[in-house]
Amino acid sequence: MAKQHSKKRFFKKRFLKKNNKKRVNPHKSFKRSYREDYIRQTNVPGVMYHIFKSFKMIFKNWKLFLPLIVIAVLLNVAFVGIMSESNYVQFQDIMDETSKQVAGGDIGNAAKAGLLLISTITTGGLSGSSSEAATIFGGMIFLVLWLVTIFLLRHILAKHKVKLRDGLYNAMTPLISTLLVFLVALFQCIPIFLLIIVYSAAVQTEFLNTPFYALVFFIFAAVMILISTYLLSSSLIALVAVSAPGLYPMQALRAASDLMVSRRIKFILRLVALILTLAIVWVIVMLPLILFDMWMKHFAWTEGIPFVPICLTIMTCFTCVYVTTYLYLYYRWMLGNEEE
Repeated sequence: MAKQHSKKRFFKKRFLKKNNKKRVNPHKSFKRSYREDYIRQTNVPGVMYHIFKSFKMIFKNWKLFLPLIVIAVLLNVAFVGIMSESNYVQFQDIMDETSKQVAGGDIGNAAKAGLLLISTITTGGLSGSSSEAATIFGGMIFLVLWLVTIFLLRHILAKHKVKLRDGLYNAMTPLISTLLVFLVALFQCIPIFLLIIVYSAAVQTEFLNTPFYALVFFIFAAVMILISTYLLSSSLIALVAVSAPGLYPMQALRAASDLMVSRRIKFILRLVALILTLAIVWVIVMLPLILFDMWMKHFAWTEGIPFVPICLTIMTCFTCVYVTTYLYLYYRWMLGNEEE
C-alpha cells in the first residue's frame, strides 16, 4: 500500500502542472512513458446502462424533449426543407426496376424497405435542398438543438424545475463559443476529407486495381482516420464542456484534452456502441413506417403525402437529441471520477 501511495504522489508531482490550472501530460517528448504513469481509471457505468440511461432520460422528460423535437422539425422544414415526395417515389421506382433485373422481382417488401432506407440516407436524401444557405441553416439548427438539450439536461440532473422556454431563451449564451469549437472540429476532419478526395481520384484512375497500390492506400486511409479520430475524440467532449457558463473555447479544448488523456480508446468504443444503437433504432422504427407507406400508396388519395420524408426528419432530430444526451452523460460521469 505504501508503494502504491508513493507512486501516486510521484505521478502527481511529475505530470501535473499547478500553474493556476492542472494539466495532465503523462507523455514527454523523446522520453519513455511507463504504463503505470499514464493509466487513468474511468469508473463510469457500463455500455448497456449508458445506452438505456440515455433513452430513459429522454422518455422520462418527454414533456420537455417532445416539443423541442417538434420545434426542430418545423425549423428544418421551414429553412432547410425535406426530401420531396417525387424524389422518394423515384427511389421506389429505381428499387422496383433493380429488383426485376436482379432477382426477377422476387425481392420482398422488407428488403425493398431496407434498401430504400439505406439509399435515402447515404445519398443525402434527408433534406430537400442542397444549397449553401440550407446547409448553414441546418448547422445552426443542429447547434441550437445541441445547446438547448444540454441546458435542459444540466438542470434536470441538478433537480431543478425547468421549462422548455427557459432553454430556448437562456441556452444560446455560449452559441459563439460552441460555433468556434465546432469549426475546430471541422478543421480536424481535414484528414478524412483528404481521404475522400484521394479515394475518388483513385477509383477514377483505377489506382486500386493493383494490389500493392491498394495496400499503400489502405495504410494511408488508416493513418488519416486515426489522426482525425484522435483529434475529434477530445473535440466532441469540448463541444459539451464549452456549454458551461463562462468557459471560453480554448479553455474548453484544453480541459477536454486533459480529460481524455489515456481514455480515448474507451471513449471511441462508446462511440461505436452509439452508432450501432442508432442503426438498430433506425431499422426498428423506420422499416415498419416505410412498409406502411408502401401499403398506403395503394390508395389514390395518399399520393403526394410526404409521410416517409417527414418521419425521416423527425428521426434525424431525435437522433441529435439522443447523441447529445449520450455524450453529456458520459462527460458528467468522467467529471465525477476525474482525479483531483
